[in-house]
Amino acid sequence: MRLKDKVAIVTGAANGIGRAVAETFAREGARVVLADLKEEDVERAAAAIREKGGEAHGFACNVADRGQVERLMAETVKRCGRIDIVVNNAGITDDAQLVKMTEEQWDRVIAVNLKGVFLVGQAAARIMKEQGSGVILNASSVVGLYGNFGQTNYAAAKWGINGMTKTWAKELGKYGIRVNAVAPGMIATAMTEKMPGRILEMMKQKAVLGRLGTPQEVANAYLFLASDEAGFITGAILSVDGGMTI
Repeated sequence: MRLKDKVAIVTGAANGIGRAVAETFAREGARVVLADLKEEDVERAAAAIREKGGEAHGFACNVADRGQVERLMAETVKRCGRIDIVVNNAGITDDAQLVKMTEEQWDRVIAVNLKGVFLVGQAAARIMKEQGSGVILNASSVVGLYGNFGQTNYAAAKWGINGMTKTWAKELGKYGIRVNAVAPGMIATAMTEKMPGRILEMMKQKAVLGRLGTPQEVANAYLFLASDEAGFITGAILSVDGGMTI
């Protein structure tokens, strides 16, 4: 098992990519802490892992709230003794073209997708620094590399995540902490199900593989970066996009 006895926190873990990451980590031997907004949703996801023989704990947490983030970290250390891996996966969209985007739309996406990553990463780094080891993995996006029509707020957050990832890698490497990001393309999740069919078809055609990705394929990338196999990789932004950006 590639993550045997590692303690991993995954945010936004109740559904989609986050849930796939949590389930994959558990199968590989990690003790997984799942965090998401709604307690009933995240506990349901954790229970599903436990039913398959994995170790999982569910916590309700708003990543944009410092107090809740610090409680998540403290409870994880209390229950599991340490924190080896953090996957900063929680994220939302609230799209509009620039001239139509409200300040509320901007603030809401930036609070979760950028401030939330900062708060979780900062809290985790303080613990990992004391341990002398750790892995922080951030959820970027192809939108954070190339932009996207109607997503000023989302693109700004993801570009910011790329900058934080590289900055943290430089700051934390001397403490044995690796920091990387995964930049998915169009992945078949509940978020993409809300998109018009013609848009989805267009997105498929943009990928040279001619299809959407799956949450499991993204989870596999996180697994690699979290494992010792990626022990000499830090500050990287790994695209998982079916060739969408080449």
